[in-house]
Amino acid sequence: MFPKTEITRSFNAPRELVFKAFTESEHLQNWWGPKGWAFDISKLELRQEGVFHYSQTSPDGNVMWVKFVYHEVNAPDKLVYTSFFSDEMGNIVRAPFNDNWPLETLNTFTFTEHEGKTILTMIGAPVSPTEEEMKTYEESQEMVQEGFSGTFVQLADYLSNISYNKKQPQTSLYIENSGVFKFRFI
Repeated sequence: MFPKTEITRSFNAPRELVFKAFTESEHLQNWWGPKGWAFDISKLELRQEGVFHYSQTSPDGNVMWVKFVYHEVNAPDKLVYTSFFSDEMGNIVRAPFNDNWPLETLNTFTFTEHEGKTILTMIGAPVSPTEEEMKTYEESQEMVQEGFSGTFVQLADYLSNISYNKKQPQTSLYIENSGVFKFRFI
């Protein structure tokens, strides 16, 4: 069994809006990616086998390209895609921060609505990783949590600005006996 990361986060916004925030460029440009980085969408085709290809530029000018290939788009319930670091042309490349990072990751996002809030569950797992890639992924869970935590805080802030919500999340980490790393954002 490959290692996986599961993150659950509640947003004080309707499911349709949260789904759109993940799938429409006019929303993504306002919150996706590391804080302080410039974000540029090269291509966004929201459909099965469609592509989301973008670059992120750090404050010191380093450019990082990422590409998603969508496997399932079921608005507003679910998104499934593989993601990988890429070059400007969309070819798979090694992660700029670690040569042993898995080449591809399968990500499943489910969106459920409960009492006017959206519960987002993300499950991510390497695709066909080598033993060294699995080890790197397992050892990098804190980095993964921090990355998604920061990105989801930006999304919560963005959603609060467009839906007039002011409540901020709290975060906790726990590890199940199954080896699944879980992060809860309440």
